[in-house]
Amino acid sequence: MSDDPDGSEVDTGATVELALSDLEAAPAVRRSDLRDQLPGIEPERHVTDWGRSERVEGLVDRTVYDFFYRYWFRVVVEGIENIPADGGALLVANHSGAIPTDGPMIAKAVKEEHPRPRPVHLTSERPFSGWPGVGMLLTKLGAVAAHPANLHRLLFDERQLVLVFPEGPGGSRKPVKERYRLRRFDHAPIAAALRSSAPIVPVAVLGAEEALPVLAHVGPLRRLTHLPRVPVAPVFPLPAKFKIRFLEPVATDETDELMLRDPEHLQTLTADLRALIQENLLEMVAERRSVWLG
Repeated sequence: MSDDPDGSEVDTGATVELALSDLEAAPAVRRSDLRDQLPGIEPERHVTDWGRSERVEGLVDRTVYDFFYRYWFRVVVEGIENIPADGGALLVANHSGAIPTDGPMIAKAVKEEHPRPRPVHLTSERPFSGWPGVGMLLTKLGAVAAHPANLHRLLFDERQLVLVFPEGPGGSRKPVKERYRLRRFDHAPIAAALRSSAPIVPVAVLGAEEALPVLAHVGPLRRLTHLPRVPVAPVFPLPAKFKIRFLEPVATDETDELMLRDPEHLQTLTADLRALIQENLLEMVAERRSVWLG
């Protein structure tokens, strides 16, 4: 018994029995019914720890990547068997184009042509992450900040495929007169592969230079875009024919501590990779009969 606010006594035992009887009489609630009441965007989505969205990536792949890969750039792939079927591997490629199209086409080639398709994580430069909406979209599509710690985690811990462009932003800013002349490679991603004992797969890409050529640079817009330079280029990619050549992987599993600490070894390996990709690019350009037909 307890006192009601108006001074009358209330039988708490009867109240509890009444509440229990109401619950027993209520219809059973199925879990599926409760799910309909849960708020949320993409309730069935699959998002990795890196923020990569399977749903968003699949949508862009079907509507954008597939069109450019099959019908616009008509990509030809060589040496796809050089991509390891499992384990971590670092893909090192040349970079070009005002808005680089080479990264998505390389990832699409691995998905379409490899006997065991695997996702490819693309490293992105910091300036693009500052653009409203662009950074978030790149993350959902599998882009990861180009930091040595991120590369080590992907290669060593998660055993993933990672695509890097050691030329950095300078590779995508090359003018037309300097096309297919590789800039100096950054040592950081190569060092990450050595520390992870992950093989390095050189990749030569032909066609991206002509798809979105850099015609000029506009310096005054730097402050608005936060980019080093703003390129003047076609507003839509030109239908240049792409050829992607995956070269034989370079093993790094026999690298010891002394070699890791030796800057000359790192510089030599980086220079050799750059020279190998440059040699294949010049060979592919010499074999090409037409920029648009291949």
